[in-house]
Amino acid sequence: MNIMKNLSIFLLILMSVKSFSQSQKEVYSIMDANAQKLAQKSGAYSVSIGILKDGKIYTKHYGEIDKGKGNKADDNTYFEIASVTKLFTGQLLAKAVLEGKISLEDDIRKFLKEDYSNLQYQGVPIKIKNLISYTTALPRSLPDEEKLYENLTDETPFLLRDLEARYSREQFFKDLKKVKLDTVPGIKYKYSNLSLELTGVILENAYGKDIETLFKENIFSRLGMHHTKFILDKNEYLANGYYSNGKLMPHFASNLWSSTGTKTKSTLGDLMKFLKDELSSKDKVIKESQRNVEDSKENWHGYFWDDYYISEYGKVGFKHGGAFGTQTWFTIYPEYNIGICMIINISVPGGGYTLQNTASEIMEDFTSLSDKKQIYGYTLKGNNVVFTYEHPETLNAGLINTVSVAGSFNDWNPGNKEYQMKKKDKNHFELEIPVSKFEKGKTYSFKFVLNNAGWVITPKKATNADGTDDNNLTLKL
Repeated sequence: MNIMKNLSIFLLILMSVKSFSQSQKEVYSIMDANAQKLAQKSGAYSVSIGILKDGKIYTKHYGEIDKGKGNKADDNTYFEIASVTKLFTGQLLAKAVLEGKISLEDDIRKFLKEDYSNLQYQGVPIKIKNLISYTTALPRSLPDEEKLYENLTDETPFLLRDLEARYSREQFFKDLKKVKLDTVPGIKYKYSNLSLELTGVILENAYGKDIETLFKENIFSRLGMHHTKFILDKNEYLANGYYSNGKLMPHFASNLWSSTGTKTKSTLGDLMKFLKDELSSKDKVIKESQRNVEDSKENWHGYFWDDYYISEYGKVGFKHGGAFGTQTWFTIYPEYNIGICMIINISVPGGGYTLQNTASEIMEDFTSLSDKKQIYGYTLKGNNVVFTYEHPETLNAGLINTVSVAGSFNDWNPGNKEYQMKKKDKNHFELEIPVSKFEKGKTYSFKFVLNNAGWVITPKKATNADGTDDNNLTLKL
């Protein structure tokens, strides 16, 4: 009996693995279809996509870098990767923590050479762990750019470029003494490039080397990333990028440390090497840089990831890099051992969201076991609506703490106690709601939410999708 049961489990796993395996032709076909949709939705002239799957790297480039010139990008085309650089910084800091050079509990002032009595709030200092989780209570940036962001136009990037070009490291430290925290560090999430510049200073002081040298010695040389650098050679060129209206955008011109990414140029070829490194599950530095430091039951940030959470594809971590005219999306799905990197040469509001959705659609193409069209997410059972979510059997459902239903019927609140689903089996969740709660003939929109953070993407097989940009599921009695 046990032998038959074990054989059944083995065959199920084998079938699942086989179902998720695509030929090279199929992988490129998936890339082609999603690149076309990404170009249409974003308005990008150039789209570059890299996939790491089953240990193999696939890259392909579409469109043209410069309008009307037909100059297609390739694996060695240099782009500004902006905040993706923060993952390099995160790896360095994780290494310093493992080596004992820095502790996550350290007051950041321990590594600053002057007195900064202002870098605390009511006696509570900023700690290293606050830097990596974006909870320092520090302002967005130095120099102060808030006013320029209040009224964004196609001239704003030029004004930002000029402001940063005039701003020196000496002025940075002077202004740092004037910074005032607005709350206790460690409480409130606030994305801050200033936190990353300070991390660069801290790493330089801890190791006695400049940040570019640290990147080269610990990451670029180790991985053979010979086309990732701060300054290009005379015969090397940086790809142009554009604003949403087609206006050619300037490049960064910062004098600061670029632990934020304002100086880093890289190629899709090199980023795929880094993507493979981030999927090295046995590497201690990688594991530390992705760790749920705060033991959050929802989402976390590892060491400078934009977000790390549980999705319908298991664990997922991503980083968005936005330059004035280029956007890069870097994401990993460790439980599937899949990584996706995309670069588009346009800066458009909501571009990060468009890239994120594209990555999710690529993952669905890779993992979907059936294309059969059906009403998805609920059934009617007597006088009840039964919401149903099924987590893939090959993934670790133990990572799921909560599954909820959020929609137009509960103000899209995943924390609503009435709409928390119950675990019926290892990977099966259900919730029964009386039909009387819903108005007959009215269309409601909803989505499933994992751990209050991972909003499940509506599958393509769902016949009850609303077709909006959010592509919600619909319920109509």
